[in-house]
Amino acid sequence: MKAMIAATLSLIFALTAFAMEKTVTSNSITSNPNNTAKTDYIVLGMGCFWGAEKRMSEIPGVLDVESGYAGGDLPGAGYQQILNHERMLSAGRTTARNHAEVIKVTFDPEKVTLETVLAKFWENHNPTQGDRQGNDIGSNYRSAIYFHDESQQNLALSTQKVYQQALDTAGYGKITTEILPLKNYITAEEYHQDYLRKNPNGYCGLGGTGIKYPASRQPAKQTAAAGNNLTKPLDGKDLSFAQQLVIFEAEHCEYCKLFDKEVLNQWQAAVPVATTMNPNPPAGWTLEKPLFATPTIVLFRNGQEAARYTGYNGEKANFWKWLGFQLLSPEQQRTAFAQGTEPPFTASNLDEKRPGRFVDPITGATLFLSQTKFNSGTGWPSFFDPVEGSVTLHDDFSHGMQRIEVRSASSGIHLGHVFDDGPPPSYKRYCINGNVLKFIPD
Repeated sequence: MKAMIAATLSLIFALTAFAMEKTVTSNSITSNPNNTAKTDYIVLGMGCFWGAEKRMSEIPGVLDVESGYAGGDLPGAGYQQILNHERMLSAGRTTARNHAEVIKVTFDPEKVTLETVLAKFWENHNPTQGDRQGNDIGSNYRSAIYFHDESQQNLALSTQKVYQQALDTAGYGKITTEILPLKNYITAEEYHQDYLRKNPNGYCGLGGTGIKYPASRQPAKQTAAAGNNLTKPLDGKDLSFAQQLVIFEAEHCEYCKLFDKEVLNQWQAAVPVATTMNPNPPAGWTLEKPLFATPTIVLFRNGQEAARYTGYNGEKANFWKWLGFQLLSPEQQRTAFAQGTEPPFTASNLDEKRPGRFVDPITGATLFLSQTKFNSGTGWPSFFDPVEGSVTLHDDFSHGMQRIEVRSASSGIHLGHVFDDGPPPSYKRYCINGNVLKFIPD
């Protein structure tokens, strides 16, 4: 799609741009473009470089983002040559590797870490799509990290592992990002530079998974550790007054570590969460009674304790059920925990057609993507495929029928049933109660 939009511009600027191109190898890009000792760079492929350039340039501490091409066997190639080469690859007329559209991100390591840059890289596109990104299809739109030293390679691999765990929890597939030494970098034509700044309504084509890099999902530990003092009380002014979960932990608490590992480190729920090792409530807030065990998970509303869950020994299902009873309406609770069924044609998201994802209303884990939704005419939201690993199936002999029940893998709540009368490619119809699906648009 982006190729079609750019075709006209490409013809207009072709001669001028060709003259302005510069081809460099990984050894000829300097990590110090401003002749200072305070800058570094990394080259990233996120699909269409127009949107990637804009998004990465918004990171505080990033000094410059340049659109370019890299990772292929075509030194000196320009935009049209890369598009033509992709057509030849598709037709089987060549085996030479094509360049990927990339951005060269130059940053100040004293103001932003490379891990932060890579975290935003993972968040701001979908790294599981192989040779495509959204509507842009082809190996030139592949996800890539091109490093220039061993430390960058190690950090790229370690952040990939961290983000893969987060994607696994949300039900996404394996990351396809290639992580390789930088090769044959080419600065893109001038009309590609700062494209969305020059064309504010221009095409972007970049859409992430909606899954945050885990390090950015733990503001609680950062809040509690202000001033490197884990026992410092939380300040209610720094938290969500309307609704906030606070996890009270203790040093050397094995059950706390287990809760962190099994629940908190994969946190995607909409309710904000904070942790502390101080047994007192956040400043200005009130506990109903003193704590007597750790971890104790307390739900505060308007600065007052509303409910608490004491102790944890690996019973995730019990914890999510407890939280579900705090967050869900009575009708949602009946569906989720008593295998209820909503009346047909009553779901608010029955006719939802926007690009996005349908998530568990308690855990926030992705269950279905909008592109798998179809109109079954039954009166309930219907899907032909769930996100891999997001649901579990169970025999259901209730009401004198033999059916297959569908439950959320993350929370265990009842979602609906699956039948064999759906459309291709699965020929399945996951008939799901809309009141236990939360829709998040892309």
